[in-house]
Amino acid sequence: MADQQDGLKEVQDILGKADIAILTTVNLDGQLVSRPLALQAKDFDGDLWFFTEDPSPKADEICANPQVNVSASTGKGYVSVAGTATLTKDQAKIDELWGPSVSAWFEDGRDDPSVALIHVDAHTAEYWSMDAPRVVSAVKMVKGLVTGSKPSSGKNDVVELP
Repeated sequence: MADQQDGLKEVQDILGKADIAILTTVNLDGQLVSRPLALQAKDFDGDLWFFTEDPSPKADEICANPQVNVSASTGKGYVSVAGTATLTKDQAKIDELWGPSVSAWFEDGRDDPSVALIHVDAHTAEYWSMDAPRVVSAVKMVKGLVTGSKPSSGKNDVVELP
């Protein structure tokens, strides 16, 4: 369980530093569609939150196929989260997460009837964390190419989420 706890901490560190994540849904033709969205609630506990408009194509996609992927990167590393998405118009949660950067997207503010939240219940998260600055990691990769050895630039693991 310690490894899962360590892995969860790595995922939390990466997501805690990310402002934008890429949400990937499956459209009504079965094609993958990715779009950037601002991460809300930075303290990752297995749930990810995004504001959206409903109705919208991504809302329709989530209703038709709730399986999604969320990816993010920072100077700390990269994370890919697989989970199930749902839409909610829970006013208490909207009020909790609302901020000035969100109001720019909704003409009538938090009372706009199209305001909705995407809630992603994460199932697994794969992370690649860097144990050195990017420049050092790049040098390690070049060294690996020159010497034919595998570069060691951090940790990679999959975390099962409750």
